Amino acid sequence: MNNDNNIDFKDLWKKQSVSQPDIQDLLARVGKFKKAALRSLWLSNILLCLTSAFIVFIWIYYQPQFISTKIGIVLTILAMVIYLFVYNKLLRSYKNIDATATNQEYLQKLIFIKKKQQFMQTKMMSFYFVFLTIGICLYMYEYASRMSVLGATLTYVITLLWMMFNWFYIRPKQIKKQQDKINGLIEKFEEVNHQLES
Repeated sequence: MNNDNNIDFKDLWKKQSVSQPDIQDLLARVGKFKKAALRSLWLSNILLCLTSAFIVFIWIYYQPQFISTKIGIVLTILAMVIYLFVYNKLLRSYKNIDATATNQEYLQKLIFIKKKQQFMQTKMMSFYFVFLTIGICLYMYEYASRMSVLGATLTYVITLLWMMFNWFYIRPKQIKKQQDKINGLIEKFEEVNHQLES
């Protein structure tokens, strides 16, 4: 057999470049992530602004008598306004994700967004829920005081159970979903950067 025809497949296999993730697919995933994040941000703004407007309408229309009700309304709206103020700071970070960035720039932006999201998911969300819970409990006191003891107790128990369900079940699921998305993108960009460096 001719020596020229002897092909060392083992050697060829070693020299073969590692298959890189499809960059276009990765950029498409980043685009989807950006659109979903911006949609979520705008939806939160609209819902919390409408909720605040509705609470103000209730205050004006029903004219609560107790100071606790008024403090409750102010705390509830304040929680929403502060939460939105901090959350809206992410808007620039999401908008800054553009198609002209290098892999390293994408990676840095995603890591920055991840840190901001973690701050929102922990400290800001805790602040929001604590103020919201106190605000709602104070707001309900005036109306609960007109009910029977059983009615008032049931109202508070149902409200607090709903808030606990949100805090311990829905919130962790949303956080995990957000973290999985951004962690997946970060891992892919780290993989691409590692392959380009080697």
